[in-house]
Amino acid sequence: MNIRPRINRWTAARRRLLFSDAMLDSLVQPHFVVEGNGVDEPIQGMPGIHQQSVDVLLKTIAEDASHGLRAVMLFGVVAAHAKDAHATEAHNHGSHLHQAITQIKSTFGDEVVVMTDVCLCTATDHGHCGLVHDGEVVNDASVEVLCSIAVSHALAGADYVCASDMMDGRVSAIRSSLEAAGATSTGILSYSVKYASSFYGPFRHAAQSSPEFGDRATHQMDTRSGYEEAILEANLDETEGADIIMVKPGLPYLDVVRKVADAVVRPVAVYNVSGEYAMVMSAQTDDDDHRDMVVEVLTAFKRAGASVIVTYHAREAAKKQWTA
Repeated sequence: MNIRPRINRWTAARRRLLFSDAMLDSLVQPHFVVEGNGVDEPIQGMPGIHQQSVDVLLKTIAEDASHGLRAVMLFGVVAAHAKDAHATEAHNHGSHLHQAITQIKSTFGDEVVVMTDVCLCTATDHGHCGLVHDGEVVNDASVEVLCSIAVSHALAGADYVCASDMMDGRVSAIRSSLEAAGATSTGILSYSVKYASSFYGPFRHAAQSSPEFGDRATHQMDTRSGYEEAILEANLDETEGADIIMVKPGLPYLDVVRKVADAVVRPVAVYNVSGEYAMVMSAQTDDDDHRDMVVEVLTAFKRAGASVIVTYHAREAAKKQWTA
């Protein structure tokens, strides 16, 4: 397997994200990209977070960058008419997500780190993270599609493709596919330790990715599982060539973040997910208490061992200088 340590050092923005001690440099703002023009639609349950078309998104990222926030994670929201059983739209080079990747890189160059979600759930008509045969999510056929998605994002200009599906063996397959496509500077952020959590509700509404039947318990990790399972998953992905190891969700699994950070040598990321964000945003607090709550959450992730924090709080924390 090709391990390329230079990937995480490839640009100044990547080095700032992964190796800076400053809290602001560690933050990644998620975005939900939709088709159309002039779309800026608030998301129910996630105050301050919107679905945006590419033209609006570019303005939002420029504003965020002016406050020092220079890393984004993009989720493509696929319209119902474009969904199918094979997630075809997810690797359509002409999709609004692919356009967003290309336009962000052409506008901001290497000043902004662009991460992209690689999964099938937003583009399948059944809402599952992989292909479904006879009512079951199948692994190896799903990995082939994930590789196509990852390569399409890399060719559009993504810095990191983020495998969030939890299929076995997908990191090594994606790495091989990127190598074959000549995308040797594109990194892989692997959702290595992703639990079948109850904290994802607002996200699934935002991304329109709820499963039409069943659940995701066969591939996402059981919330009752111990540290051994988490470390196994993290070590496997690291061995297969992951450049960043993700733990998701964040707050209920701070202990797991610490255990994983101690077990791997690659940088660790944590996802402060939509349900955690919604809890903080719905708390009846004044401005000072709200600020202190957000800073306390972000500090906990850093202390637990996260080098990268994907959080919906990133924008307000940057704009209001809560990370100084």
